[in-house]
Amino acid sequence: MDPEDLVTSIPANLLDTQSLDLYTKDTKRLRSYAGRVQLDGTGTRKNHLFYWFFESQTCSPHVPVSEQQDLVSATPLLIWLNGGPGASSLVGLFLENGPLTITEDSVGTVSLTTTGWNKEAHVVYWDQPLGTGYTHSDEPEEYVQDEAELGHMFWQALQEFFRLHPEYAKCPLYVCGESYAGKYVPAIALEIDKQNGQKAGQHLDPPGRHLNLQGIAVGNGWITPELSLGLMIDYAYTTGFIGVGQREELLRDYANVQAEIKEGNMAQATKDCDALVTKTLAYGGNFDVYDVRRWNGLPWETMKKYLTSEPVKKALHVPGVDWTCEDNAGPVAEHLADDNMADASDKYGDLIDKSDAGAKRYKVLLYTGNFDTACGFRSTEEILDALMRDRDPKWHSAPRLIWKQSPGDPKGFVRQRGNLTQVAIPNSGHEVPAYQPEICREMLYNWLFDRPFPGHDPQGPLA
Repeated sequence: MDPEDLVTSIPANLLDTQSLDLYTKDTKRLRSYAGRVQLDGTGTRKNHLFYWFFESQTCSPHVPVSEQQDLVSATPLLIWLNGGPGASSLVGLFLENGPLTITEDSVGTVSLTTTGWNKEAHVVYWDQPLGTGYTHSDEPEEYVQDEAELGHMFWQALQEFFRLHPEYAKCPLYVCGESYAGKYVPAIALEIDKQNGQKAGQHLDPPGRHLNLQGIAVGNGWITPELSLGLMIDYAYTTGFIGVGQREELLRDYANVQAEIKEGNMAQATKDCDALVTKTLAYGGNFDVYDVRRWNGLPWETMKKYLTSEPVKKALHVPGVDWTCEDNAGPVAEHLADDNMADASDKYGDLIDKSDAGAKRYKVLLYTGNFDTACGFRSTEEILDALMRDRDPKWHSAPRLIWKQSPGDPKGFVRQRGNLTQVAIPNSGHEVPAYQPEICREMLYNWLFDRPFPGHDPQGPLA
């Protein structure tokens, strides 16, 4: 008997005149599950977190899972989270690294991609925190206000998902995301690590399932906001979008934000940070903060129409549920106002440090697109340099490989040492999987499966 959350078919266009069959009696393209897990909230309130899962293409949809369980269990399971705060992870699914894409036109044709991350891994897209995408709580809305609350709620959601699908519970688990998920991802990973460390029944009611966490991957993460904000002003000046006088004015505003952070007035710092970003963009003619080469962000109006349509909601087992998506706006962001400007770099340090009998417990990947002005390469570079200064002084001068396969231009710049990998990808904005889908997936799989990055060290003996 098929699970209740099995996605059999979805509308293949906005008009719902055709269907894209995923797993019907006659068509078995791939196994996909979608729905919402229910968690207890305050009082009688229930919280409902939405997921959409896609099985790896390395597993045959024509063979029952029970007959290929070893393969299914050995395949990595990637969690994907978009940021915002308030951005639905279905943006990542349709516009970045998912197995589906949608045309940006009046028809809105949905089709399978060739660049999805589920080619060699299971991938599950989660809308979170509460108030994001199809994820909501019973009225009145119950929003999270810090990363500790968010991390614990997501751990509970994973417990429920694996209760529904124990066939994937032993998979090597990787938490991945971008942008504001640069805060979500390490918080969730640390909560999983914490709960895994509890003895059965200790502090847990009921005891939780051990999750096979292996690492995290974050693209263009909003990690140390104070640093990223100052570098945004520098980048806008370097690229000619603001003049020297405007830069000086913006730096005075920036100093006020720094003072508010130092004083612990985080909500006001968040408000003034947002105002400073808006002013910088206005001075530069409203360039795209996520890609300095563009004036508009990734188009997603057609996707919005698609996901708010009732036939799509019915196919995903969320009939009548509103779909919302915001980028650092709305109630989700408002309730995280104290969290927004907080430094999350210490969480990465904690994950890098964790070990078992001297062996590092988790792999950590941070990657960036070089045209992002919001939280791009330089902020990640300086965050890691500060984190590793005392942990591993050799990180500072570790070889920086030019990742390249002849003929062709460099695919990226790679630094690896211990359990930490950093990759900078040229010709890409904030959403690296959207701008460089093939390269980004190759990068991810190289890291995931310990495959080499072909290239050379320009400072090496043969340079």
